[in-house]
Formats: sequence, C-alpha cells, structure tokens
Amino acid sequence: MSRPRDAARPRRAVYTSPGTELVRRLAERGERIFTVKEAGQIASKVGLSAGYLHEGLHHLARSGWIVRLRKGLYALAGSVPGASSVHEFEIAMALVKPAGISHWSALSHHGLTEQVPRKVFVLTTARSVPRARGARHDRSHSGYPVAGTRYVFIQTKPNRFFGIDEVWVGEARIKMTDPERTLLDGLSAPQYCGGLPEVLHAFTVRGPKLELKRIIGYALKLDAATAKRLGWILEHQMRIDAAQLEPLQAVPIKGYRTLDPTGPRHGACDRRWMIQVNAPGASKR
Repeated sequence: MSRPRDAARPRRAVYTSPGTELVRRLAERGERIFTVKEAGQIASKVGLSAGYLHEGLHHLARSGWIVRLRKGLYALAGSVPGASSVHEFEIAMALVKPAGISHWSALSHHGLTEQVPRKVFVLTTARSVPRARGARHDRSHSGYPVAGTRYVFIQTKPNRFFGIDEVWVGEARIKMTDPERTLLDGLSAPQYCGGLPEVLHAFTVRGPKLELKRIIGYALKLDAATAKRLGWILEHQMRIDAAQLEPLQAVPIKGYRTLDPTGPRHGACDRRWMIQVNAPGASKR
C-alpha cells in the first residue's frame, strides 16, 4: 500500500507547489481575474508545464485557491494571501462583454430599494451568454451559477444599450445603468426588479432627485409601451405637470398596454395614456 502513496507524491508536488506559486504570482500582478492564456505566461516560470496547465488549474479550483467562472476564465479566491475578494459585479463584467449591472442589482446599488436581490442582473448586447448546464431552453431565468451567486443576463439590442455609467465598487470600476435607465428597465421588465410594486416604490424614492429630461429622453429611445407607462406614472404617481409630459403623450401606439407587463389584463383603462391599470399598488392621486 505504500507504493501508491509514494507514487502520488511527485504528482501532488506538480499540482500543489507550482500551482500555489502560480496563484501567488497572479496575486502579485493584480490579476484577480485571468484567462488560461494569462496563467500560461507564468506557469513555465514556476515549474508548471504547459501540458499540465489545464489539469493544474482544475486542481487549484477543487482546492479552493481559484474559482472557475466559465470555460477558460478563472478568478482568485478571497483566501489567497495578498489578494482581495473579487466582487460579484466584477465577475459579471468578466463573464460577458459588453455588460452593465442593471435591473434589481442597480436598484439596490442606487439605494432605490430596501430589498437585497439574491441574483446579479446584467444587461448585455452579447448574442451568447453563459448558461447553466442543461439550461439551453430554460425559461425560468434561474441564472448562471458561480461560487454560490447566480447571474441573470438580460440581452438587448445595441441601440438600447445606453444610460450606463462607470462606478467604483470596491477596487473595481464597474459599468452600471444609471438611476433613470434602471427605473425604465423596471417598467419594461419588472420581473427582474422584484415586481412592479417595488419599481413604483423606487420611483417614489428617486422622486426628489429624478432627472426628468433624462428619463423622458431615454424612454423616447425605447419602445412605445415603456414611454406610455412612464407618462402615466409621472402624471399620476409623481404629479408631474402635464405640459412636461407632452413628448411621451405624443408617442403613437396601437391598443392599450398594461401598466404591469407581467400581470393579467384587467383594471381601468386610461385613454390619455392608453394604459390599462392592472397593478394593485398603482392608483391615481
């Protein structure tokens, strides 16, 4: 029985000692998120041959030194000496490009909700996004799992990828939808923001600081249904003067749209905005 243990020692030396040295060098260089190619540039210098690189990275991931993000992409674990933890928003930026933290995650960052989302929501124009195994045809939006966090990717057209600022989150500079764009995303897809009541609450919180011209300008670049929902909310919930809402009111639309696009079609119809008020938490003031 001693022979297999002796045979295993050189194998462990290949993966452990050179591997941990690889991790240390990556931390020194500040490469908290890295590709296999970037790791390979260091591997030969620490005694980890190119032939064993992929297997070595696999071993490091199983040992908790690094975290596999997707095929060919890794992040240093927070337990690595000299390396700070990689923020989940920073991971989101690496998982898909271009990307912007959005929807419920952005609501939370901007202080527009008291709820803490359990997933990270990411707006992207990428045609292909990471998916969990077996989730190719999954419509539940359960998200792509990485180290206990699930990432939900909301794909959009390039001409709708706007209203995005750069913000500091920890040591990383992150792209994120600004408050006005985030509110509009909540009107288009409230299911990614905790539901329409949460979005209406966010409008109330943002109220004193709401950039009216900005949010109206954004809405005019999106779809008619979002513009009409915004107009209704600004007039009836925010009590904005009707004269300032004329650009939204002038947007042509065929047929009524529900205030909550995820809710059933029932409730009073507002002809001025062509909105069917189907949300229990919404009412004229």
